[in-house]
Amino acid sequence: MNRPLIGCIADDFTGATDLANNLVRAGMRCVQTIGVPDGGAAVQADAIVVALKSRTVPAAEAVEQSLAALRWLQAKGVEQIYFKYCSTFDSTPEGNIGPVTEALLDALHGPGQGFTIACPAFPVNQRTVFKGHLFVGDVLLSDSGMRHHPLTPMRDANLVRVLQAQCRRRVGLLDHRAVAAGQCAIRARIDELKAQGVAIAIVDAVTNDDL
Repeated sequence: MNRPLIGCIADDFTGATDLANNLVRAGMRCVQTIGVPDGGAAVQADAIVVALKSRTVPAAEAVEQSLAALRWLQAKGVEQIYFKYCSTFDSTPEGNIGPVTEALLDALHGPGQGFTIACPAFPVNQRTVFKGHLFVGDVLLSDSGMRHHPLTPMRDANLVRVLQAQCRRRVGLLDHRAVAAGQCAIRARIDELKAQGVAIAIVDAVTNDDL
């Protein structure tokens, strides 16, 4: 039996279900759990999605839950970790997207090590990222109804700035020019960002082709 390819950690139940649905529609065998299971047999699937309720809990609690999910997924032999957050990047100046991302990087690569991207774009639902700014339909996130969200008011559409406020690691931008130019340009830009000390890159995506 093949090991699962992707282990997904979702910060809420609805987003986890949406992700599982998209993976199945893409042809993958997917299993979704509610919370972190207690042990269990081997999972016969291409992807596993662990649904947490960590989006608006204190950052330390979100990190603890996410690391528990990571350990369980690693025990199932997954090859890649995918951290799923909302396409409107719901968080506060303290997190939880940044702290969880860094905790996962620390666990996977060692303290202060590793490189990853952050891309909340979901063009089908009119969530796009351009020049590092998140748009909801035709308006910036900060001009949308998310500005007045009672738990995670999003008053800044610049995701590099939003995520940097939550992270110790340096955050940078992999913009639409590199994305449009294709794989080689993207790899070159990632190498450039790494050389600049960037560990987390916001990635532009306006269409599904960009993704």
